[in-house]
Amino acid sequence: MGEARYFNEMETGGAVRAPYRGLEGWSREMPAGLRSLKQSEAEALFRRIGITFAVYGEGGDPDRLIPFDMFPRVFSADEWRKLERGIKQRARALNAFLCDVYGRGEIVRAGRVPASLVYQNEAFEKAVCGVRPPRNVYSHIVGIDLVRTGPDEFFVLEDNCRTPSGVSYMLENREIMMRMFPALFQENRIAPVEQYPRALKRTLSSVAPKKCEGEPNVVILTPGHFNSAYYEHTFLADMMGVELVEGQDLFVDGDFVWMKTTEGPRKVDVIYRRIDDAFLDPLCFRPDSMLGVPGLMNVYRSGGVALASAPGAGVADDKAIYTFVPEMVRFYLGEEPILQNVPTWQCAKPDECRYVLEHLAELVVKEVHGSGGYGMLVGPKSSESQIAAFRAKIEEDPANYIAQPTLALSTCPTFVDEGIAPRHVDLRPYCLVGQDIELVPGGLTRVALVEGSLVVNSSQGGGVKDTWVMAE
Repeated sequence: MGEARYFNEMETGGAVRAPYRGLEGWSREMPAGLRSLKQSEAEALFRRIGITFAVYGEGGDPDRLIPFDMFPRVFSADEWRKLERGIKQRARALNAFLCDVYGRGEIVRAGRVPASLVYQNEAFEKAVCGVRPPRNVYSHIVGIDLVRTGPDEFFVLEDNCRTPSGVSYMLENREIMMRMFPALFQENRIAPVEQYPRALKRTLSSVAPKKCEGEPNVVILTPGHFNSAYYEHTFLADMMGVELVEGQDLFVDGDFVWMKTTEGPRKVDVIYRRIDDAFLDPLCFRPDSMLGVPGLMNVYRSGGVALASAPGAGVADDKAIYTFVPEMVRFYLGEEPILQNVPTWQCAKPDECRYVLEHLAELVVKEVHGSGGYGMLVGPKSSESQIAAFRAKIEEDPANYIAQPTLALSTCPTFVDEGIAPRHVDLRPYCLVGQDIELVPGGLTRVALVEGSLVVNSSQGGGVKDTWVMAE
């Protein structure tokens, strides 16, 4: 599989593409010694700031740095405009789906989505059936993972409707690039991303419950400092100017949730929770949870507090449900999808499972609930024994797997030991859904630093890049 078949985002046909022209001289003229010095400077900054967590809750060494690549990934204003429209459309459809399946279930009754995929899904929370969250928003921060295969070809790889992480990297990557290469930002008109924390605070405040009087009190609920994304929790709390709390800092009294403070209890209106549904309330979900708040769900159901994202939102980002998102766009919005899904085979369907088993060496196979690059088979990169072992797993539990073609992910120039070389990338923009739908121009670009690798997850050797959107 030679690199020639992949779309190079910087140049095509030997000519540098317009968005990257401002980087051509900078990258070509940077001496190896300076590049090495700047790379060390970036790593020192990351470590000093304390960004040492696995991007998508992948665990591992909590003091491990995610590699940072200094060569930015660039989108033109036109490219971004199309992506923005498609991402916002998808976020609207996903929220409409969540409102529907926890209410009347019209899409299921219409036969557009199988009932078993929704109501037997492990992420479906019966405890919130019939509950309408403020502004009918279930997923307030939607992370849409995108890949590119050509000049105008973008595909959605997966949707993240629960607690997508990594946004602190988007912000810190930009901060460090501006600090190290200020001239680049003077010479190029790059849309800013630093307004994200303000936009997030505005979004969270806009979904305060009806019982809230005056300015909403917003907090971030963290599982604690042992969590792999704890740095991001502290970072966002600091940037938004809100309290970072653990379950033991909150309690329920009457119809409200209260925060313990040195000046006495203070009512909490909106909780941006970074803990899973199962641990939110030991009286409703897992009784052994020490991370949540007893009685929280009663207050939520009665409209005394807003939870972002809402319990049960995970049913919309299941990899089997993913295949129906284009149908959701048509069903709820009456529009054609702007962004396309990757073609997907569902192993739960006998005919499709048979095709997958016959073509394992060509496909990417994923667990329906898997994440972080684990629980998957990249057929073209796997040995015969690995394929045979995965075949047995699929045959044992077909409904637990989906399969997709091996996409020709685009490449972006990346600094490597030998100089500059193309490496495969993906993108996670962060769409905020509240009273309005907002999207900062950029996102988290992950890069597969291992030559030829298509797996960009940090646990599998991936790194991160600053993502530029050229201003109008």
